[in-house]
Amino acid sequence: MMNIKFLLYTTLGVLVGSCTAKTADQESTVGSPAPENVAKLTPEQMRNAGIAMEFPKMTQISSVLRLSGRIDVPPQNMVSVSAPLGGYLKSTNLLPGMPVQKGQVLAVLEDQQYIQLQQDYLAGSARMKYLQTEYERQKALNTSKSVSDKTYQQAEADFRAQEVTVSALAEKLRLAGINPHLISTDRISRSINVYSPICGYVSRVNVNIGKYLAPTEVLFELINPSDIHLALKVFEKDLDKIRKGQQVLAFTNSRPDRKLACEVILVSKDLSPERTAEVHCHFQKYEPDLLPGTFMNAELALESRQATVLPDDAIVSFEGKEYIFIPGKEGFTMTAVQTGNSENGVTEILSPANLPYTRCVTKGAYSLLMFLKNKSDE
Repeated sequence: MMNIKFLLYTTLGVLVGSCTAKTADQESTVGSPAPENVAKLTPEQMRNAGIAMEFPKMTQISSVLRLSGRIDVPPQNMVSVSAPLGGYLKSTNLLPGMPVQKGQVLAVLEDQQYIQLQQDYLAGSARMKYLQTEYERQKALNTSKSVSDKTYQQAEADFRAQEVTVSALAEKLRLAGINPHLISTDRISRSINVYSPICGYVSRVNVNIGKYLAPTEVLFELINPSDIHLALKVFEKDLDKIRKGQQVLAFTNSRPDRKLACEVILVSKDLSPERTAEVHCHFQKYEPDLLPGTFMNAELALESRQATVLPDDAIVSFEGKEYIFIPGKEGFTMTAVQTGNSENGVTEILSPANLPYTRCVTKGAYSLLMFLKNKSDE
């Protein structure tokens, strides 16, 4: 009988010990007090620490998707300047980074083919006038049947063919940058000007004085930065969260405090081998110091939801965890919390769940943490 009682008491003791250990484990989870976590202050100490207390608030808070990318320029704002007819570079004063205006002379080229082209145009124009006169004369004679239809038709064909030749030569002159209406027998130039087609700045200079440039060679590369946009990399799992028109805040690593507002204008449907797609955003305000190729970080606000929040000053970090202080009879209890998103000076509190009905320290939390740390060092 005594052995049976002994076994019963032993089993009961093991069960009680197991429950006690389980309760201790549960108390160490999020929302439970940390060991040696009560800060008891006198009224004077509370005044010096600037302690203030409030109930957590319910407000709309947005999820934030953090992305990275670089500044890009649309193809229509990047221009490669070349000389369609080629030639020798006579002069230029361009350097990379220099601003240029639309219509500004970028370079002067010279070549004997420009002289030949103008000569052909002037000679062709003179012959066209002769053929036009001959055509009109043959037309009048054909009306009175003084010449045959064949002679009249031949005169018309010669005139029309010469008209086409002169028109083609005029277009070649325009392509070379020469106005055909401004040339004459005493105004033939051996050089041409290369003009800037856009306003912007020079990104690359590929020539030097005296070099012969083939029609396929690029002399300069120009960029118009007024329509730059931000190209962000988005992983496949986050693509369904992004919509055209969403607001984005972008910033550089060198100036994270300067947030630039952008708007999503295009979501790419093409995935890269890394399972990412590009999202193009347009800057709401042009900043001249933003250069193409600059790497930027971005924060994209997703849909908002109702959340329990506390001011950022109410939350302190200690040994890799986050805590708040809750007032009680024994003092201020340091309580672990799980936080969510932060915006506009407040942070979402995910747990403990009953926090909306609990008054919390909103100012002076760091002073309470220092008090506890000094207390534990004693």
